Amino acid sequence: MNPPFGVYIHVPFCSSRCGYCDFNTYTPNELGGTELIGAYLDALDLELELAAARAPQRADTVFIGGGTPSLLGSEGLARIVNKVKDTFGLQPGAEVTTESNPESTSPEYFAALRDAGFTRISLGMQSASSHVLRILERVHTPGRAFDAAREAKDAGFEHVNLDMIYGTPTETDDEVKETLDRVLETGVDHVSAYSLIVEDGTRMARKVKKGLLPAPDEDVLARRYEFISETLEAAGFQWYEVSNWAKPGGECQHNRIYWVDGNWWGAGPGAHSHLDGERFYNVKHPRRYVDTLAHGELPIKESETLTPEERHEEKVMLGLRLREGIPADWISDNATQTRDRFIDSGLLELAGGRLRVTKEGRLLADGIITDLLVAEERGDEVH
Repeated sequence: MNPPFGVYIHVPFCSSRCGYCDFNTYTPNELGGTELIGAYLDALDLELELAAARAPQRADTVFIGGGTPSLLGSEGLARIVNKVKDTFGLQPGAEVTTESNPESTSPEYFAALRDAGFTRISLGMQSASSHVLRILERVHTPGRAFDAAREAKDAGFEHVNLDMIYGTPTETDDEVKETLDRVLETGVDHVSAYSLIVEDGTRMARKVKKGLLPAPDEDVLARRYEFISETLEAAGFQWYEVSNWAKPGGECQHNRIYWVDGNWWGAGPGAHSHLDGERFYNVKHPRRYVDTLAHGELPIKESETLTPEERHEEKVMLGLRLREGIPADWISDNATQTRDRFIDSGLLELAGGRLRVTKEGRLLADGIITDLLVAEERGDEVH
């Protein structure tokens, strides 16, 4: 069987930059206005045409992310999906997702997206606390994300995700509980919960370095993760990737393509792609992206072909973050002592020929994976 194939579209525009964000995004001030948006859409049309000629296969999934895709409005987003249909084509029942900022949505917006063929909405919620949102420098009001989720469901979207960030400096346990309570009230079928990472070069990193904000506490992050997981699972959600929970049938099929070593074309400034072991990514700045495509060239900046060893490492790294884990024989004999040590300590389990992280192991998944891969390479026990 052919591996699943997805199309990712990166929208690099935001009305303002959040203090914790290090994504490839640009505000109107940084671009000298909003005029580049139209040129970006024209360039994206050209990239999709060239990409479909290079990788002619119908897409199982489409995911429009950013940035703030909802700044394009329902017309701009519909234009993108229609272009994907005209170039790659969509498989029957394809999942079509867009991220949206709650503040730039409305009932009319969701209804238009449903008519355009979107099947899934992902909303940036982060928190129900106004003071946490201020620290994160998010522009939406606390209640808007929950209203938007209900509006999306009312428009006919069966699959709606709310993105949550936990561990923001000064956030309290009660604020995390309030956020989860309000999430569950909306009836969404998917929740992504990510611990705050203070990325170098962000405004938040500078504040932490100056002592204006405390750094996230690892013990607090672990406690919050356990509480989030227990609360969601008690409400009928099931974890299927370390940071993602869904009700039955609500799993994000596009993200699964990344986690199971599938293929995808990433279109837009800075977007990354993977085709059968070849990885490549586009130029980052929207203006250079537009100029490159105006000359009839794909805007690929660099590419590499992964070695079998590199592909193995990625498959283990991503697969062990999934609930189903990986085939046990993916781990070589060199690492059996390390594997058994994690099994004996209750962090890994071996069942039905598959190796999986346990509930306790999820908190330490990255370290477990690193130790296994190092043990495979060295051929000895890792301490």
